Amino acid sequence: MPTEKKKSIVKDLVETIDKSNIIVLADFRGVPAPKLTTLRRRLKAVNSEIKVVKNTLSRLAARESGKEELVKSLVGPTAITFGYGDISAPVKALVAYQNETEGFTIRDGLLGNKIYGKEDIMTLATLPSREVLLGRVLGQMNAPIALFVGALASPIRGFVGILQARINQLEEK
Repeated sequence: MPTEKKKSIVKDLVETIDKSNIIVLADFRGVPAPKLTTLRRRLKAVNSEIKVVKNTLSRLAARESGKEELVKSLVGPTAITFGYGDISAPVKALVAYQNETEGFTIRDGLLGNKIYGKEDIMTLATLPSREVLLGRVLGQMNAPIALFVGALASPIRGFVGILQARINQLEEK
């Protein structure tokens, strides 16, 4: 029979899963608690958080929130990172932490309703931020318009140049 405390943990976890944009699972065997605190601070700075919850409670929460795909990945000691903003920011923080901490390994992650493997999650770390990507898209959308305006202005600029040359020529006489 589940206790009230466990029901509360599952309820909180369901709410966290529902509001997160990305969920990343990691193995943290052998990582001391003070080092995890460092990671918690880094993740908080990028609008994310990491939780260590018993797998049975995590599975219950995943089922309740409709994320059945997540259930299969909850095996062994698992640290679950929830990202609420830019999907690449928590992954970048986790990859940096993984590179400097022995025993911490990213396993896989959930984006939308699909589980992605370690390689796919690591690829997210190389992506630019959302703002940079939006800037690139807007720049590409603006380029044809800018070229069109330049093409329209070019004959006028040429004509003005010819007139100015003629004025200079007449002034020299």
